[in-house]
Order: sequence, then structure tokens, then C-alpha cells
Amino acid sequence: MDIPRYYLCLMTNFIPLFPLGIVVYPGENVNLHIFEPRYKQLITESFAENKPFGIAAVIEQRLQDYGTLVKITEIAEIMENGEMDIKTEGIKVFRILEVIKEVPDKLYSGAIVNYPENLEEGNPELMRAVTKSIRQLHKLLKVHKDFKKKDPELNAYDVAHHIGLSLEEEYEFLGLLDERQRLEYLKRHLKKIMPLVAEMELLKKKIKLNGHFKNLAGFDFNL
Repeated sequence: MDIPRYYLCLMTNFIPLFPLGIVVYPGENVNLHIFEPRYKQLITESFAENKPFGIAAVIEQRLQDYGTLVKITEIAEIMENGEMDIKTEGIKVFRILEVIKEVPDKLYSGAIVNYPENLEEGNPELMRAVTKSIRQLHKLLKVHKDFKKKDPELNAYDVAHHIGLSLEEEYEFLGLLDERQRLEYLKRHLKKIMPLVAEMELLKKKIKLNGHFKNLAGFDFNL
């Protein structure tokens, strides 16, 4: 017998859905500006009832299967028109089983989801190597990022947004449900881009030198 969607919505694995063109990771803090009526309703209810909601990634106008359950940690500001600035924190990865486009008495949509097992045990030595490479990358790029954690406390999710992954790559990374796989992914990406960044930095130096007086030794014909 088919279960009516109304009863599906009452199941514990139903979550309100906020599709966005971003990827959020567990433990990540994300600030959002809420302006659409449906999501103002979603946030108001979630905050009042202390219930999480799901941020599902949208890539090339297509809702993806994986997303991250998030909780509201603070409503920083409510404007006169009802728009809000909120602070959220990622909790865990979910996979969409069915999208519920119309939820009774709600402006927003939702989904029936499950929460796949996510192995959190990593490789400390590999994490240190990845962190070192990221700092080398940032030095080349002349940027500074504060991870807000001591190095021994860092995991792959904490640093993934700091290495220049594309949206597609960030989503691919979200689908890795083993910390060791995530660290290997970051290691491979850094190994691929570090030489490119170093070459770009060398190119920038060459361009800057163009037009300057050059202190070069002349060719010695007696050699």
C-alpha cells in the first residue's frame, strides 16, 4: 500500500529543505541572509522549535542527492521587512531518498533522507602533511586563513574549503564518507595544483621585472 505523502512528512527522516548553490560540511559555520518568504518561514519555525534543516547542494540548476543537516546557532539580525541574517553549523551528511515538493501548510519543500555511516577516524600523519601543503599554498598565494583550531584537532572537513576546490569538487568531496578517503582526496588535489600555482607566481615575478633594469652577466667568448 502506498503511504500518502502527508504521513511521510511526519516520519522522523523528513527534513525541511533549503537548496543552495553551496556545499556545507559537518562542523562548518555558515552565515546566511534569508530573504525569500518560504525560507523565512522555514528558519522561523526551525529556530522556534530548535530543529535542524537540510542544505542540499544545487549544481547547474540540478538538486544533488547529498547535503548537510544544519542547526541554527544564532539569528544575528531581523530586519523590518522580515529578512534575516542567521548563523548556522553543519551537523552531518544526509542523502535524499525522496523530495517532497509540497508540504501541507508550508511554503517550503522537504525531503525524506537517510544518514549514511561516516567514518571519522583519519590518519594524523597524512593530516599533518595536508595541513603543511595548505600553508605552503597560502604562502604562495599571499593569503592567510585561520583554521580556528589547533593542528591536532583539525580534520579534512575543517580545511576542505581552503584549497580552491570547485563547487563540483566540493560536492564530490561531500560524498566521501571515510576520513582517510577525504584526506587522500585533498592530498591529490594539492599535489596537482601546487606546481601550477608556483609557476603562476614565477610568471607574475617575470612580468613585474619587465621594464626594470636587469643586472645580468655578459657572455664570455673566452669560455
